[in-house]
Amino acid sequence: MRAQLAASRAIATVTVENVDDAKPLAEALLAGGIKAVEITMRTPAALQVMQVIAENYSEMLVMAGTVITPNQVRQVQDAGASCAVAPGMNARVVQAALDAQLPFAPGIATPSEIEHALEFGCDILKLFPAEPMGGLAYLKNMQAPYAHLGLQFIPLGGLTADNAEDYLKEDIILAVGGSWIASASAIREGNWAGITQRATAVMSRS
Repeated sequence: MRAQLAASRAIATVTVENVDDAKPLAEALLAGGIKAVEITMRTPAALQVMQVIAENYSEMLVMAGTVITPNQVRQVQDAGASCAVAPGMNARVVQAALDAQLPFAPGIATPSEIEHALEFGCDILKLFPAEPMGGLAYLKNMQAPYAHLGLQFIPLGGLTADNAEDYLKEDIILAVGGSWIASASAIREGNWAGITQRATAVMSRS
């Protein structure tokens, strides 16, 4: 997970309503240089979308997002997800991921949540919601007491093409996540060219 995200540097966070959109979406992202996609568990099609991309695009890192129950950990692993992330730090979910040996990045927003994640051995953490919490300045201050532990972060929430570059300059950032790259509306409308264009733009700055 760490090596693939370090190489990718950008994760397209997507909410897909129709499984028929899985292949053109993956192809649009890959054409723009993005090789990591976080498929959120917010639609009935999510698991099928993961399966289609995992089975047909081996070069793509398939991540499951919004994994908030232990049962979802098993579901996304069975669907072919290589790793998972969550918006919060839920001990039961993290333990389920550990039991399943599924790489997992819990969501954190405070030092207390960082320390809770550390109790489970987590060293890749998702900062959510990144910009509303104070952005890069907040993260750098919050992680300072833990800098010697080598933690790395995946910020998500409020990132754009304009501010993603600032995050990517920092060693504590493993990769940035963004829904602007392939928005739900762009996927719904089949705007694959637009998705490729935005993917290319963010990768050119990473």
